Amino acid sequence: MGNLTEPGEALLEQLARAVNRHDLDALEGCFAAGYRNQTPAHPAQGFTGRGQVRRNWEQIFTFVPDITARVLRRVLDGDVLWSEWEMTGPRRDGTAHQMAGVILFGVRDRRFSWARFYLEPVQAGGADVNAAVRHHVRADAGSVPEPGPGSRR
Repeated sequence: MGNLTEPGEALLEQLARAVNRHDLDALEGCFAAGYRNQTPAHPAQGFTGRGQVRRNWEQIFTFVPDITARVLRRVLDGDVLWSEWEMTGPRRDGTAHQMAGVILFGVRDRRFSWARFYLEPVQAGGADVNAAVRHHVRADAGSVPEPGPGSRR
């Protein structure tokens, strides 16, 4: 994978600036009309069309009016732009909003034509890694007894 060059770098910077300025027109302009968004961890949340991008950000700007976005890392691989994001800001109710993750963008004709979206809310507290793994791999966590000392499960 190589260094970013135009137009991928410029487009990514344009998107981050539009988010930080809360500029819906500039933000929507980063995306192709037929833009496709896939969210592999939440397939039902996928969508097509830059109009939905705008509707999403209208809600975000309404409920997190001081949101800021930072691109932490980026790599261009052909026409695929890999980007790591952090988005933070106080919600209207005063609670913290924080998202972190990766977005892979397809770049065509100086617009994002598709994305695979892996941005998730940050969970500051909660279960440790062992409990989280148990939770995610058990089909019915309540029906499997906890392993005892010396168990080989």
